Amino acid sequence: MKRVVAAYSSMAVGVTAGLAFSAIGFINIFWGNDPFFGVLIFAASLIYYLPLINAVQKALGAKLTVTAKYILGFFILWASLGVGELFDKVELMLSNFPYPNITGL
Repeated sequence: MKRVVAAYSSMAVGVTAGLAFSAIGFINIFWGNDPFFGVLIFAASLIYYLPLINAVQKALGAKLTVTAKYILGFFILWASLGVGELFDKVELMLSNFPYPNITGL
């Protein structure tokens, strides 16, 4: 019983992280100066969703998959918060919400 609860809670945390990283990618696609960076983050966030988790676990193994997800999550947060200036893009999004504001194209 404990194993089942641990598995479901692990999946819930993974899907929640995937949703958060997808939102970061979405914000970077439509607001800011580099929409391709947002596409990259959005594509990388797909690894946190259940069908891709199963495919990656078959290819890498369960233990290596968890390590890869932690490393990928760290790099997404580092790139979006540090380099990607996520807080400035959220402020830009809130001020121009219904309309995208891509400044780098």
